[in-house]
Amino acid sequence: MRGETAPTVCVVGLGYIGLPTAAIIARSGMDVTGMDVSRIVVDTINRGEIHIEEVDLDGLVQAVVKNGKLRASTEVVPADVFVIAVPTPFAKDGHHTPDLSYVASAARAVASVLKAGDTIILESTSPIGTTETIRDLVAEARPDLAMPGLADGTPDIAIAYCPERVLPGKILEELTHNDRSIGGITPRCARKALSFYKRFVRGTCVTTDARSAEMTKLVENAYRDVNIAFANELSMVADAMDMDVWEVIRLANRHPRVNILSPGPGVGGHCIAVDPWFIVHGAPEQTPLIRTARGVNDGKIHHAIRQASALVDAHPHAKIACLGLAFKANIDDFRESPARLVAATLARRYGERVKVVEPYAEKLPIEFTDTGAELVDIDTALETCDVLVVLVDHDLFRSVPLEERSAKAVYDTRGIWPDQPAAQTPAIEERRAAG
Repeated sequence: MRGETAPTVCVVGLGYIGLPTAAIIARSGMDVTGMDVSRIVVDTINRGEIHIEEVDLDGLVQAVVKNGKLRASTEVVPADVFVIAVPTPFAKDGHHTPDLSYVASAARAVASVLKAGDTIILESTSPIGTTETIRDLVAEARPDLAMPGLADGTPDIAIAYCPERVLPGKILEELTHNDRSIGGITPRCARKALSFYKRFVRGTCVTTDARSAEMTKLVENAYRDVNIAFANELSMVADAMDMDVWEVIRLANRHPRVNILSPGPGVGGHCIAVDPWFIVHGAPEQTPLIRTARGVNDGKIHHAIRQASALVDAHPHAKIACLGLAFKANIDDFRESPARLVAATLARRYGERVKVVEPYAEKLPIEFTDTGAELVDIDTALETCDVLVVLVDHDLFRSVPLEERSAKAVYDTRGIWPDQPAAQTPAIEERRAAG
């Protein structure tokens, strides 16, 4: 974009995606204001510090704050480009209905400071049609501005959707190098958003319509959810038939066209465990496979609880170490984490016998309050606990050698210790306990 004046940017939402995105944009030379409703978050960032754990993010935020390219505010400020990166959780109705209140609030806040020529880009994972909903909300708030798809001639505002595709622990790298799908309300909107992303994205940027871009993000995570469900279902079959699922998967994957994923205690995070329901909500009669996969993965959590409980009941006087609370390895993100649910359930059942090891936590989450469970380090757990329940495949746990765990009763939901004596598997322990 040589010769063009760099746009000013306002990123609305400074969470796991918003803050890294704001920092990456600021690093490219644009002046960025990050907006968040939390005064604590804003003050933290303005000190050059961060409130989330992500590789290399602390140094980058410190640098762009220090050189004046990034600042944080509790208010949306005028800018040329607005990037909305706020949560899209479920409504509290028990039906996995998408809650778009945060997106709507962000859109109205942006509308209050819009001027002709501005661009609004939604990055939040959203149900189909959300980008158009933003357009309609802005049109209602600002009848003085011509909106794309609603007015004849050239619109005053460009509106587009561009979801992130990132892996926690590699967010900065993937925000820069991954391909992006950019969906505009109109082709002109898509092109305008494309010119913005090409300033800091090295991956290929492909333009499309807004609905296709919205669906693409949901499809990507639903695809992964279905594949994980197959692996998790296999693991439950293997438990029922006294087989080693890890050995079966290893051998099956030697087929040149088979690539079975690794099972776990369920599926977590604010993407794979959530996004498939957005498709189901939009087309409930056409999504039996996606709905079933969600049921399998949620069911695996309860299976893990039953298996772990059987192992604990077979050792009625032993202390129990639950290894991990995060939804995946080597991160501090506990959102929708099956490990967290399994550990908390065991803590409520077995009280002070439960020790939790989570190297990325400074204290136990609120659901462990009054259970008697205690947060300890891995060495304390190995010294004091005879039952080990592996829930997260952190590198720290993988590094524990056989001699430190060979005498332990182990339920390994992640398959990180293939050399663990088979006699300690929960299916065998459950039958022994039943007599």
